[in-house]
Amino acid sequence: MLTPFYQIAKLAVLCCAPFTLNSQCSASGAVPGNTSFVSAGNDFPRVEKNLRKWESPIVADLDQDGWVDMILNEHGYAIQIVWNNEGTYAKPWDLLMGDAHGITVGDYDQDGLYEMVVSRGGGSGSNARNSIVYKVGKDRSFERLPEFDEPLAFMRGRTVVFLDGDKDGDLDLLNFAFPSREKKGSSENYVYGNDGVGGLTVRSMLPFTPRNGQKVAVTDFDSDAIDDLVLYGDGPIRAFQGKGNLSYEEVGDRVFDGKIHDVTGIVEIDYDNDGDFDLFLSRGKEFESGSTFYDPEGQVWGFYALRENVWFDELTIGDVLFLENYQSPWPNKKIFTGEPAHSYEFEGETHSGKDIRFVNSDTLGWPDHLTHRGLYLGFVGNEKWRFVAQAGSPMSAVVHGVKNLPASLGEEGPEDILLENRDGKYVDVSRDAGLSIQGHSFGVAAGDFDNNGFQDLLVIRRGNLVTANESVLWLNQGDGKFKQSSSHGVISPELGAIGFGAIAYDYNKDGKLDILLGNERGKWHLFRNEALVVGNYLTVDVGAPGKGRATALGAIVTVEAGDLVQSKRVGSDGAPYSRGYDRYVYFGLGAFEGSAKVTVTLSNGETFERVVKSGNRTVEIER
Repeated sequence: MLTPFYQIAKLAVLCCAPFTLNSQCSASGAVPGNTSFVSAGNDFPRVEKNLRKWESPIVADLDQDGWVDMILNEHGYAIQIVWNNEGTYAKPWDLLMGDAHGITVGDYDQDGLYEMVVSRGGGSGSNARNSIVYKVGKDRSFERLPEFDEPLAFMRGRTVVFLDGDKDGDLDLLNFAFPSREKKGSSENYVYGNDGVGGLTVRSMLPFTPRNGQKVAVTDFDSDAIDDLVLYGDGPIRAFQGKGNLSYEEVGDRVFDGKIHDVTGIVEIDYDNDGDFDLFLSRGKEFESGSTFYDPEGQVWGFYALRENVWFDELTIGDVLFLENYQSPWPNKKIFTGEPAHSYEFEGETHSGKDIRFVNSDTLGWPDHLTHRGLYLGFVGNEKWRFVAQAGSPMSAVVHGVKNLPASLGEEGPEDILLENRDGKYVDVSRDAGLSIQGHSFGVAAGDFDNNGFQDLLVIRRGNLVTANESVLWLNQGDGKFKQSSSHGVISPELGAIGFGAIAYDYNKDGKLDILLGNERGKWHLFRNEALVVGNYLTVDVGAPGKGRATALGAIVTVEAGDLVQSKRVGSDGAPYSRGYDRYVYFGLGAFEGSAKVTVTLSNGETFERVVKSGNRTVEIER
């Protein structure tokens, strides 16, 4: 039996004391262009390499020291932990080397320490493996836990998500796989229940999902306090209504008005502060094999190839060719040059993107036969070079100094969609809300970046390889409409990278939401929020885990501050294959100066309230 929630720990409420405007705040309305971000610089000593990514960044206070840490997935290389030392991050530390995918954090055995589940890849079907479970100590130690009596399923792992699917206060697990050919169409989407004695056992299965259709958004579209699921990633999105017993009914025909395709990311957001949860959908298409882009101003040309031979013939460059951020996963990374097809010798490791300078005298001519996987290039005369990508795995690069090509910076993509929840059915209100830009978007983060009391949206664009990639910041005006910020500073400069995903959180506890962003084939970027436009803020700490304590992951936190009533779900971070656990839930309050009411409702129905009086910087609530 669970110990009553109130009796075990404390909940801290932090606010921009004394609930009045200060030097960071202004009483004026939100004006696009006044919210700006800058690089966190020395606060984040990132790895200065262009690396493949699997997942949006994940955050959690793993060591329970009051500062939010990072969990980064350098796909095929390592899971890295980045410890937060009171607002300054340490150098990334390698936890698990090799191919890993989804990550989730929570205290499933209710011993007061977090567990982290890591889903491992299956080698394109040749090396099915099961997920690993680590226990994280407050001393920053990691202990790999032994297998359960019934081991987690062996699979081509994709998604792992902790949630309380049966409303009993402990954590259950979604554990989904990329479909294996050997299963011949059988589902590998497992729903594990917590047995209450330290184990997880299969309780049900979700239907088969094709290819990468295992991305998950946890929400509650029917407002019955039972977690529902939205699956996406391949084909139209699908909705599954939770029954409260770890079984789910597919109800997409009742929830959505028609089929919605090309969804790349979903974030839960109560954009209109009406108490139910709406959804924002980023949408876009991946590069097709043979895609090329050209920036005439910078004379930069880029290409992308996948699982076929693609000829690029012939590019006018001159005597010297500079190849930037060349990426092709092992074992198809080799470069063959000139008529004899010499194999280029890389210096050092070959996992990260490579910048290489070639001169025509070392790469003359073209081979009669292309016999290996890799990139062939050669100088064929008259300032021209030829490329052939014999790509087994995704291959990409940019080339500098390319002359006289027509501009090609990408085609228009599908529009992103804002779905308003109206009594359990989603209605597309994108145009009414002013969200009407087309493009290829690959991820989204929600948060009140300007502290006006309404959640904003940061949309991560796919980009085009050959120019810097600027995200789109939509500022919520509080009247049901958004305006696009014209000068926000969330720009990734590295070429050859593909925009991926982001998360919003206050890493340095200065009362301003910051942004952690990752680029596939690029770098991680931490942007510090430098210029708030409006108001005060409130941070609700839902508390550390404790022995026998009901989980706060998935809890609903509601803040009533004058006319503002806002609700957020703990752990609603928009990651497609994972679920982090930022226990510090952030609210903007605008110009509000009085007492605020905080209500926290746990997944098992336990509820507690507290009035936060003006002038209180920290309020602790016994639980």
